[in-house]
Amino acid sequence: MNDFRRKYGLSIPVVLAPMGGGPSTPELVAAVSNAGGLGSLAAAYSSGERIEQDIAAVRKLTARPFAVNLFSPQAQLPLNDGVNAVAEFLRPYHERLGLKAPELPQKPIEDFDEQVDAVCKAAPPIVSFTFGLLPSKATDRLKAQGTYLMGTATTVEEARQLERAGVDAVIAQGSEAGAHRGTFAVPAEEALIGTVALIPQVVDAVRVPVIASGGVMDGRGIVAALALGASAVQMGTAFLACSEAGTSAVYREALLQGRGDQTTLTRAFSGRMARGLSNEFIERWNASGLEHLPYPWQNAFTQPMRRAAANAKQAGLLSLWAGQAVGMLRETTTEQLMKELREEMKQAWLGLKQQIE
Repeated sequence: MNDFRRKYGLSIPVVLAPMGGGPSTPELVAAVSNAGGLGSLAAAYSSGERIEQDIAAVRKLTARPFAVNLFSPQAQLPLNDGVNAVAEFLRPYHERLGLKAPELPQKPIEDFDEQVDAVCKAAPPIVSFTFGLLPSKATDRLKAQGTYLMGTATTVEEARQLERAGVDAVIAQGSEAGAHRGTFAVPAEEALIGTVALIPQVVDAVRVPVIASGGVMDGRGIVAALALGASAVQMGTAFLACSEAGTSAVYREALLQGRGDQTTLTRAFSGRMARGLSNEFIERWNASGLEHLPYPWQNAFTQPMRRAAANAKQAGLLSLWAGQAVGMLRETTTEQLMKELREEMKQAWLGLKQQIE
């Protein structure tokens, strides 16, 4: 299953995970592509205008292929009646950070149709997506332009649904992965399948290329994923401490001190299950017993606090998204990291070959 790598000229089978909220910069995207991988631009939180600007910025920095990532609108749920309770929970944090009282925004997320318009206008070669299936009209429109589509699955059934919907590749996200779970066919608690268990099952279930995601931080993990049948590996946490990443200083510091046993799954920040380093906000939210607002409302409600906390260097109030292998994080440049991954792959393969022989 090397068609994907050949099609886009990947000399290193690494896809940059699209990391929204700051880390995904045009510089990071271009650096991964220039180093022989596939950069991915996180666009789900961006307006149509910002998407066009960011894609143009990437193109100024690289002539190589890259991907743009969107969230499926399938994930957007109606507001429940818990607004006042959540507002009261957030109030002391707003006061601590010098913010006005919590106020639910009327527009919790960017307009998906406008985002698709912008992506189609800019015409990147690849579009990836997560949180569900794309609307059929969006799929048809992108495919008509020759766009290569990659959808995210956390179970075999989700992978099958994506293939039936017309994707060209499936990103199989294991439970070790940092940030939001891509689950859409079952409750997220029922889709916590580890990467090593998930990849071969998805590879056997679909005919399209499979990209492994979750818990891979070095060349050994890449070789292991390829041995399981993956065509490439999507890596996010591994790039968060690269110099080109837009990771805030306080987030970066927390990651470099983090360990895999400190990560937890939570809905506290966004209303969707996501993996990150446990901290004050998560622990107090859990102790409160409150019901979270559905995504994207909880995400929009906590956004002012998270932005202010980053500026105030209060890691306890940030969504410190990270995968379970965060303890292997390296602080370096993207180019150097990609070189190290390539060398580690060679050494891992040679060691494996010797053991087999």
